[in-house]
Amino acid sequence: MQVKGFNHLTIRVRDLSRSLAFYEGVLGMKRVHRGRTDAYLEWGSAWICLLEREPDGEGSTGGRTGIDHAAFTIEEGDFPKAVETLRQAGVRLVRGPVERGGGFSVNFLDPDGTELELFTGSLQERMKTWS
Repeated sequence: MQVKGFNHLTIRVRDLSRSLAFYEGVLGMKRVHRGRTDAYLEWGSAWICLLEREPDGEGSTGGRTGIDHAAFTIEEGDFPKAVETLRQAGVRLVRGPVERGGGFSVNFLDPDGTELELFTGSLQERMKTWS
């Protein structure tokens, strides 16, 4: 599987406005987009998505905060073979493969349940479809 590098990180937050004040004001990230429950920020060559989630009841993971998933860039031409490699290895796919946000995406779990994504697009491509 030929991955080109880091693509983006999605972070679940409880209060989008409070988190934006931190990520923009303290860390100096540049806001590219703000939706009702999400915001996209650039930080050098990296980008992150802040995703607001309401806390659920005790023991629920639906409203948890923290890292949602890490995504890595892969060439569109290499994407089908990478998906097939994951399937042949018995890796649990949790979303996709699907075309979304300006590229092809597949989300899957590592052996410890950490969600990872292979994505063929860029922040600029995603903003074309989100805006």
